[in-house]
Amino acid sequence: MSRIRAATPADAGALAAIYGHHVLHGSGTFEEVAPSAEEMAARLAAVTARGLPFLVAEAAGRVTGLAYAAPFRQRAAYRYTVEDSVYVAPDNLGRGLGKALLGGVIAACEDLGLRQMVAMIGGGENAASIALHRACGFELVGVFKAAGHKAGRWVDVVQMQRALNAGSTAPPEGRGLDLSGG
Repeated sequence: MSRIRAATPADAGALAAIYGHHVLHGSGTFEEVAPSAEEMAARLAAVTARGLPFLVAEAAGRVTGLAYAAPFRQRAAYRYTVEDSVYVAPDNLGRGLGKALLGGVIAACEDLGLRQMVAMIGGGENAASIALHRACGFELVGVFKAAGHKAGRWVDVVQMQRALNAGSTAPPEGRGLDLSGG
């Protein structure tokens, strides 16, 4: 049985291992060099410093997946929109961890008063990620054709979007994310 919890700096090694696998063996991310545990700790700190969720799935004391929300873009007008990321350890795929993690990130972002969540899914063939996002209420909004070149081939980016809270049906409440410097 897995539990979903907030990631901590002690998880950095596991985050690097899970994400690193997807960097080296998939098209879900356009990074080509797996980040170190120190880099993943810095990324975790950057996300949580903004008050955004960075969650892990844990089973029997082992981190088996991760998901987080980050600012979509740094310009002030984007302060109510976030982009999600979800990665599951290869030996735990197909067990519902992605849905539990993404559901937790969605709920946390709604609690923050945010209005839109986007997913930029590497690879049109990434059927599992597309299906996960559909199951969590995302809709297809577009495809960037051949937007990246990874592992010797051109890769599309599938764009999906989900409204949070009242979405665009009402003016936003609160200040949104602090995107200082954008």
